[in-house]
Amino acid sequence: MTILSVEGLTVALPQGADRPLAVDQASLELRQGEILCIVGESGSGKSALSGAIMGAPAPGLKVVAGSVRLGDQELTGLSEREWCRIRGRRIAMIFQEPMAALNPAIPVAAQIMEVFELHARMSHAERHERALALIRAMQLPDPERIAASYPHQLSGGQCQRVIIAMALAMSPEVLIADEPTTALDVTTQAQVLKLIRELRTAHGHAILFITHDFGVVAEIADRIAVMRHGRIVEMGAARRVLTQPEHPYTRELLAAVPSLVPPASPEPVAAADSPSHPVLTVTGLQKKYGRVRAVNEISFDLERGTTLSIVGESGCGKSSLARLIVRLAEPTAGRVEVNGKCFLSLRGRELRASCRAVQMIFQDPFGSLNPLRRVGAVIARAAVLAGADRRTARDRATELIDRVGLPREALDRRPAAFSGGQKQRIGIARALAMNPDVLIADESLSALDASSQAQILELLRKLQKELGLAILLITHDLRVAAQISQRIAVMQGGRIVEIGSAEQVINSPGHPYTRELLESAPGRGLV
Repeated sequence: MTILSVEGLTVALPQGADRPLAVDQASLELRQGEILCIVGESGSGKSALSGAIMGAPAPGLKVVAGSVRLGDQELTGLSEREWCRIRGRRIAMIFQEPMAALNPAIPVAAQIMEVFELHARMSHAERHERALALIRAMQLPDPERIAASYPHQLSGGQCQRVIIAMALAMSPEVLIADEPTTALDVTTQAQVLKLIRELRTAHGHAILFITHDFGVVAEIADRIAVMRHGRIVEMGAARRVLTQPEHPYTRELLAAVPSLVPPASPEPVAAADSPSHPVLTVTGLQKKYGRVRAVNEISFDLERGTTLSIVGESGCGKSSLARLIVRLAEPTAGRVEVNGKCFLSLRGRELRASCRAVQMIFQDPFGSLNPLRRVGAVIARAAVLAGADRRTARDRATELIDRVGLPREALDRRPAAFSGGQKQRIGIARALAMNPDVLIADESLSALDASSQAQILELLRKLQKELGLAILLITHDLRVAAQISQRIAVMQGGRIVEIGSAEQVINSPGHPYTRELLESAPGRGLV
């Protein structure tokens, strides 16, 4: 039975945008008990489509044609008051960023109770009991403790389960899940996907699942709709689309998905006149927060022209390790050497000079660039900090924007004018302006779609070959690690539990935790 019907839905972009329409004549049907995945690159129109279906298009977007029907009810043209009786009750959203969707000042049970307060007549005790029941249904540990906790006291996966509980509170007919697993590590992602499948089976929800991750699609979809430039270019049963794609764009997207099979024996790419030697040495590094050891006796070498990937779940200590290496936090114990110098003991001018050698590419390309400054000024400032005069810095910015594959007119534009993948290229150019020996990429690919990921991976490989860079890649994505790394280190509970060549760790894992991570990777059998 069809629950949601979309016919010829068209959403206009503001004047001056690269194209006139965010969604162009989109049509689809969503059936009871079905999971339909909408997949495509960033900017393809996926989120614009879901926002229009919810009657909440993003600022500047406007529905100009088409029909959206929920059962027998036409939704286009409803007033906001009428929509308030539908959202949360008949159609609900699971958001991408659980920490942004939850109020940091209110315990999670109280936030779930607000849904009942808006849509149902219940006593406070009844609302509280229903909230606890939902928390239990989300398979969260110690439900009473979770209920009384604030969002910052929970993990990302736990917060995402709270968001799902809020969406399910009124047993809606349709759930729209907008990239709900993008920021989660593979084991948490696998748990959330399993939960969504179980809820669909138990309650018959119709689920519209927005994602750019074909591994997730392979795990969860009954049918797939592929979007490009606002149009649905292919739709069909999941297995058929994944194994026999008809549209060239679908084939292109599938080809961009990184494989879990490492390339045959990748070699270091240091130049012949620059012999391979450790440019970064970490020995016995520790960081304690009270009794918790976030980083516990970490040791490794990183040679020029090689890539070491640090993989593990959220909270295992990967990002804490990166922060210690670049001295955004001071370690409790241990040693970090950069080009043979003890980096942790440096102060003043000597520290500033050595900081140039280790640069960070941050996870969030949106938040790491000053929105008020033009791209050329952002890159040139980094060159000035590295010792260049202003004229040389401007020339350096032009050289680097060419090197990362962006047009020179990008120098005169602000970050808001660029896609996520383009912003990440700007972040790489800014890091390179300091002439580093080591690049630390902290989850810098996790928010990007597969084709943007493939482009950035190829760019990093190219830059490494040209400049002999050593790269420390922090990631929870084993596919990405497999494709770019000579070596992989697996972290659990602040420790490195396994380290070896990419081929050894992926194909012959020695530690049970490594095997668990590999088994949790979505879509292993199909993508």
